[in-house]
Amino acid sequence: MLAKRIIPCLDIRNGQTVKGINFLDIREVGDPVEMGAEYASAGADELVYLDITATHEGRNLFADLVRRIARNVNIPFTVGGGIKELKDVEPLLSAGADKVTINSAAVKDPELISRIASSYGSQFVVVAIDAKFESGEWYVYVNGGRIKTDKKLFDWAREAEKRGAGEILFTSMNHDGTRKGYANEATARISRDLGIPVIASGGAGKMMHFVDAFSEGEADAALAASIFHFREIGIRDLKNHLKEHNIPIR
Repeated sequence: MLAKRIIPCLDIRNGQTVKGINFLDIREVGDPVEMGAEYASAGADELVYLDITATHEGRNLFADLVRRIARNVNIPFTVGGGIKELKDVEPLLSAGADKVTINSAAVKDPELISRIASSYGSQFVVVAIDAKFESGEWYVYVNGGRIKTDKKLFDWAREAEKRGAGEILFTSMNHDGTRKGYANEATARISRDLGIPVIASGGAGKMMHFVDAFSEGEADAALAASIFHFREIGIRDLKNHLKEHNIPIR
């Protein structure tokens, strides 16, 4: 079994890390560069930064922030948010990002995955998928989970891989924010279907949820935000817990 990864996720608005509940009551929780450096020193394997500022000025600010992160954070980091076409990728990779993640834009224009992979390599492309289980099926949602599509989770994950995705970041909307654990059954099915790494997201509330994501969910990595931001779980403590449960970690 390959070593598993722990990935804190930081949502960025106007240059600051923010956190809300169901996209409401958003508040600032810290400087993203300082937080990233702290997570790196605490043993995080990677970071994900998502720009939730939609304006052109916000994108420029985000590229500047990526440069600061690259200078101060010594672990790989992925950036996303607002990437709608190939030309949006180069400024972020040039600024120092290791990978980019695309979500809604890939659903609307699946060829975008292929264009990025062809230009930069599959290892740079993380396709994020937000999905909800309803009426006995997992459906893909876009626009921050606000718009349902006719795409089904497992079909879309397979298509994303065929088009050049190097990694899948799967967030269960049913589990996100519940702190009751990840969608392990669905995550395991994606992991078995694909030959690329799968990141579990949505539902972390305690350390055993990470153990379950790696064992039952067969995930290659697990992502979380609030429990790390608010210091409810320390990354060192979490990694010790994983070791005790025979989960291989870096």
